[in-house]
Amino acid sequence: MSETNWQVPQQQLLQQKDYAEQVRALLEELYPVPPLAYVHSYGCQGNVSDGEKLKGMLADMGYGFCDQAEQADLVLFNTCAIRENAEDRIFGNVGALKRWKAQSPKHKLLLCGCMMQQPHIVEKLKQSYPYVDLIFGTHVIHQLPELLLSVLQQHKRVFYTPESDGVIAEGLPIRRDGTLKAWVPIMYGCNNFCTYCIVPYVKGRERSRQPEAILAEVRQLVEQGYKEITLLGQNVNSYGKTLEHPISFAQLLTQIDAIPGDFRIRFMTSHPKDATKELFDVMAKSQKICHHLHLPVQCGSDRILQAMNRRYTVKQYLGLIDYARSVMPDISFTTDIIVGFPGETLEDFQGTMELLKKVRYDSLFSFIYSKRVGTKAASMLDDTPHSVKSDRLQQLLALQRTIGEEVLSEYVGKTLRILVDGAGKSGEGYLTGRTDQFLIVDFPGDSALIGQFVTVKITKALNWALLGELVSE
Repeated sequence: MSETNWQVPQQQLLQQKDYAEQVRALLEELYPVPPLAYVHSYGCQGNVSDGEKLKGMLADMGYGFCDQAEQADLVLFNTCAIRENAEDRIFGNVGALKRWKAQSPKHKLLLCGCMMQQPHIVEKLKQSYPYVDLIFGTHVIHQLPELLLSVLQQHKRVFYTPESDGVIAEGLPIRRDGTLKAWVPIMYGCNNFCTYCIVPYVKGRERSRQPEAILAEVRQLVEQGYKEITLLGQNVNSYGKTLEHPISFAQLLTQIDAIPGDFRIRFMTSHPKDATKELFDVMAKSQKICHHLHLPVQCGSDRILQAMNRRYTVKQYLGLIDYARSVMPDISFTTDIIVGFPGETLEDFQGTMELLKKVRYDSLFSFIYSKRVGTKAASMLDDTPHSVKSDRLQQLLALQRTIGEEVLSEYVGKTLRILVDGAGKSGEGYLTGRTDQFLIVDFPGDSALIGQFVTVKITKALNWALLGELVSE
């Protein structure tokens, strides 16, 4: 599919604005005061970013917002399908709203996101949860005004989950969750088809936003006072490949780094097969890009990596780590690891443990393999008992705790720049923030410093964070 087919035409987006005005007029007839919406996004940062757009559209339609579903007139769950327990949580939360839904015929329950792009999930919701009013898929988020208007006018359930390679809808209203840190998607979808992952099936094919649109959004955020911009994509390292005039992710970073202002840049997620020396060199030379890399390895066994369709070896992965550290000695690494992938042997697991010892991650996200209907791995023989997988996970986490504590202790005595983002957990009078390396630092300070960059000398390492004291500048 060409990039022109991904772009939602401006005329369609203008039509959605008209639908939003019709919803607003209808709500003014139905409610003496503006109705309240409760929106919750599950899962990844990309979903959180989508949730900000959903809230932006709801605000345009006349909704206010609340923090409790029970207080709302409209509840919208933006769902995640990455693991079974995420789906179970959503089913549980939808079930818990049955009584709320029965309290008023005006209450509306909406579901969207990745789960809604799976036919067996939608069928279950149709049959077992008759009080859900609207279900819509990942490719039609921009059509929320049209879909909600249909629900309100026709008083019927609406299900709209068309199959698609994906779209890009520029210019949607956004109601951001904060004023200090912002998410900026640079691309959507995925072409990798890792055998355990449902994302390409529910998010669509890989498609990149135009660099001009990304740069304009970042400039606006900096002008508005945002201090940390996180660029999002399922695989940011392959950004630009689908554009008519391709550019690399490293080139995009260089352009963003040149934007004037006192802010810093993060990005996620990086796929090792597309991580390049060019990327690491740009990070090393930049003024604003944080020296932290989330580089999911998933497993320390070449045999399992091949079965996962990850398209790199342990040696190649370690080569990336070594090169990045050679040009950025202060870089920190975090990762994702799957324990108990189908066919994983004790030897395979031991390879993962050895990898941890070699890389020495600051932290990691690790989970027992979760079977996803529709993926290739779902049909693979998986005869390892859950008790064995659970034991391996605990071994992995115990090793990482030891490594993490050792890594944190190495920062004692160092002076680091942090962005202060709120009250700390270490007691009254403490503030907290993160370093460029994504480490949490608590330190005594005045709340007037929230939202500013400060310099802190690290005095102590805890098992979850660092303690420090302000350095006079």
